[in-house]
Amino acid sequence: MPSWAAGPFVCLTRTESELSVVCGEFAVPAAIQSTGGFRALRVEGVLEFSAVGVLASLAQPLSAAGISLFAISTYDTDYILVQGADLGKAIGALTADGHLVG
Repeated sequence: MPSWAAGPFVCLTRTESELSVVCGEFAVPAAIQSTGGFRALRVEGVLEFSAVGVLASLAQPLSAAGISLFAISTYDTDYILVQGADLGKAIGALTADGHLVG
């Protein structure tokens, strides 16, 4: 893990062709290629692995509203990241679809 990867939310993914680091913008050195401005929404509670369609139920209303998302899943739950400029619109789309956002 890079020593600079810090903050309350850090996610590392390594493949044979890349290392992807998701962390607080404040921690990313200027020389590192990055895209900032994301805001994260966390699915409340612990999700059982047998729960089917949770991410799809979040992606569908965002897609319909023209909002791109970056999904991260952990052992316990899912996170969706959207651009900060789209956060209000994303919350509105999710709320209109019956999701509780708070």
